[in-house]
Amino acid sequence: MSTTLPSLDVRRVPRRPGPSKASVVAGVLAAGLLVFAVWSLAQIGFTAETFTESVDKVGPFLDRVLPLRFPPMAELVRSIGITLGVVLCGTVLSALISMPIAYISARNTSPAPWLIPIGRAVGVIARAVPDVVLAMLFVLLFTLGSLPGILAIALHSIGMISKLFADAIEQIDEGPRQAIRATGASRAQEFWSGIFPQVLPSWIATTLHRADINLRGSVLLGYAGIIGLGYDLRLALESLSYRRAMAFALVIFGLCVVFEIVSTVIRARLLGSAPAGQSLGARLARRLPRAPRDPGEAPAVPHPQADRAAAVAAAMRRPWSRDRIASTASITAAVVVIAAAVIGSEAKWLDLFSFWGQIPFLLERTWPPSIEPRTWTNVFDALLVTLEIAAAATLLSLVFSLLIGPLAARNAAPGGVVRALARLLLLVIRSVPELILAIVLIIITGLGPQAGTIALAFVGVGLLGKLIADSLEETPAGPQLAVRSVGGTRTQVFFSATARLSVPALVGHTLYLFDSNIRSATVLGIVAAGGIGYYLIDATRVSRYDQVTAFVIVLVLVVLVVEGISMVIRRALR
Repeated sequence: MSTTLPSLDVRRVPRRPGPSKASVVAGVLAAGLLVFAVWSLAQIGFTAETFTESVDKVGPFLDRVLPLRFPPMAELVRSIGITLGVVLCGTVLSALISMPIAYISARNTSPAPWLIPIGRAVGVIARAVPDVVLAMLFVLLFTLGSLPGILAIALHSIGMISKLFADAIEQIDEGPRQAIRATGASRAQEFWSGIFPQVLPSWIATTLHRADINLRGSVLLGYAGIIGLGYDLRLALESLSYRRAMAFALVIFGLCVVFEIVSTVIRARLLGSAPAGQSLGARLARRLPRAPRDPGEAPAVPHPQADRAAAVAAAMRRPWSRDRIASTASITAAVVVIAAAVIGSEAKWLDLFSFWGQIPFLLERTWPPSIEPRTWTNVFDALLVTLEIAAAATLLSLVFSLLIGPLAARNAAPGGVVRALARLLLLVIRSVPELILAIVLIIITGLGPQAGTIALAFVGVGLLGKLIADSLEETPAGPQLAVRSVGGTRTQVFFSATARLSVPALVGHTLYLFDSNIRSATVLGIVAAGGIGYYLIDATRVSRYDQVTAFVIVLVLVVLVVEGISMVIRRALR
């Protein structure tokens, strides 16, 4: 009796689907940007001989700037007060203006779909126009002083703040908002009760971060005639008083470091949570004594239906506990600081009611745009130099950040001491204004685009290195534990799990740095770093504001193209 074996149904193993068209396009664009960055680095002409010759000039430079010559204390304190007042007033004003722009830009709050691209376009245009250019235009409308600088900072900062505000709105938990809507609340009640409390911590953090950026960038405003430390630095350089100039540069650097520490502490106190980072400000904030809970204050618990009226009555008579006193004191201190900034800036606020008659004069000077006597070939060649500086600086920052950033991450550093030193190094690097560094390098070497590239690359390491460290620390622990459980070494855990999961964030941060470097490379034209920024600043010096308009339009178009490329690449990595 024969037995017939059942036939096996052998199925083909399904082929792994190939990459989507969007992924292919994103890969081609990313590869193109990388090739352009390498080509730009070669075009700028970094050689060993260049650095050797520059090192030989450091000694004569130190002889010219040492000993430092500080101004009288009263004069220095006044300049510091004006600078801080301009930065704080401009940042706060920008945050207030950014709120309605973010509201119409967010997909889940915009009253109409057609308002979303309008709100986003406002942010892109604001980011594309350098604040120093805005300040030069506002000087035509207002009297000389600090008010043009405040308005320039406010309008330029809208680009970053409104975007991050809108992103925070789109990431909220829709539950509280939907619950409030179900009660028949209006749009305003829905926003202030269901959305605003959720986004407030993120908005505070964004505003403080932007204030830190504005403080470093305030040096540029001195070249537009805005009084403060930047203006004092400009006068010292123009008079070849390098000892006095480097003294102002050291004061600005110290302010940036102190402001970063103070902003971290304020953020921790206002948000009610200790920061988890390892920066100097984060560690100081964790060591500060926190207000303990009042022993007589019961923890918040849900009330049953029968006690709802009593709960409402208790909420209306909330006792002055230590937490409430600390919160009220923080708010009061913030109001006092803002009021002091308004006074300390020495701005002529009444000019806001009398400048309207100057608007026709400004329009007549800026429209229609023109590039004469230059040609479009000149403009595109200068634009290419700006893009080369930005791309080469981004590449250099990326290389060094990949070395320093992991050492500053809690889950990648070999030890706590190494992590603390790496965080401190990134803090110091991040606090150096790129314009001051570019000025020092140009004085030492006499180089233009190379000095600008080195300055942007150096400062970029501080920003990108911190972002890389933060993204590594934010990777989920599951894959790392899985690799470690099968006997993986520290190196295997890092490359197989930690670094691999942070690649999308790394690409996004690098693209953000490139976008930021384009604007920074433009404004470095002030100190003869080359590129279209030199044309832009030269046009303002000779009052050819029709040229300024033309160059700004070109910059806006370039930023829009870079923004589109970044969006395509980031979407493919999601």
